[in-house]
Amino acid sequence: MEQDRDQIRDLLVRYATAIDTRNWTLFRTCFTEHASTDYGRIGAWSDVDGIARFMEAAHVDFGNTNHMLSNFVIDVDGDRACATSYVHVVLAYAHDPGNWVESVGRYEDRLARTPAGWRIAERRTILTRTVTSS
Repeated sequence: MEQDRDQIRDLLVRYATAIDTRNWTLFRTCFTEHASTDYGRIGAWSDVDGIARFMEAAHVDFGNTNHMLSNFVIDVDGDRACATSYVHVVLAYAHDPGNWVESVGRYEDRLARTPAGWRIAERRTILTRTVTSS
């Protein structure tokens, strides 16, 4: 079971790395094909292609980004798991790197073991604070 938790932590870090490196092929490997995602006021999607297209378009205006995850709580039950992780995001605008957006909150994920490894099947994002520089 500890191996499963390690693989799930790796999956969640891969998600953050994929966004920050703009590797949308890698990003797609984080989700099941029909993943249900709710990012609150940002939007909700019901398939990996929809969320990937949105994230790619949403990050066009940003230069450097940092998606940092911590405080992983992972419960594994066979081929299913639940994970909660804190998220801290800093996004610098490409056209004005001195201005940025910073958000903190958590991800609540339901995961599925697939032949290709653990994948996010459902994600709910709860942001507790967002600050924009001025």
